[in-house]
Amino acid sequence: MYSFRIFLGAFLLTLVAYTVIVVSNHSMQLFPAFFGAIFAMNWFGQFNLDFMGFLILSAIWVAWRNQFSAAGLGLSVLALFGGMTFLPVYLLYLMDTTNGCIATVLLGHERVTTLRQR
Repeated sequence: MYSFRIFLGAFLLTLVAYTVIVVSNHSMQLFPAFFGAIFAMNWFGQFNLDFMGFLILSAIWVAWRNQFSAAGLGLSVLALFGGMTFLPVYLLYLMDTTNGCIATVLLGHERVTTLRQR
């Protein structure tokens, strides 16, 4: 788990630095560029559509993990729009608060407790 935490931290720092450079060079016009490539039906658009699928899957998992509570739905919006800026922070937080129990990280405390009671 330690190497996974190092990866998450290193990737987050790399992504933030890269994002700062892109924003300084191209401003915050993410949505027109992102969806423009999809509508252009080219390889950049294919990649963006594939990536959007991962963002949606991440958001659904975050909401499901938190049993579709208000907090879980709020976090899922952050997952959808935050992508890999949100997910490493969330996973590091979960690993810290669950003492690294990957089952609890993935399923949530309530589901793991229910499984252990069976």
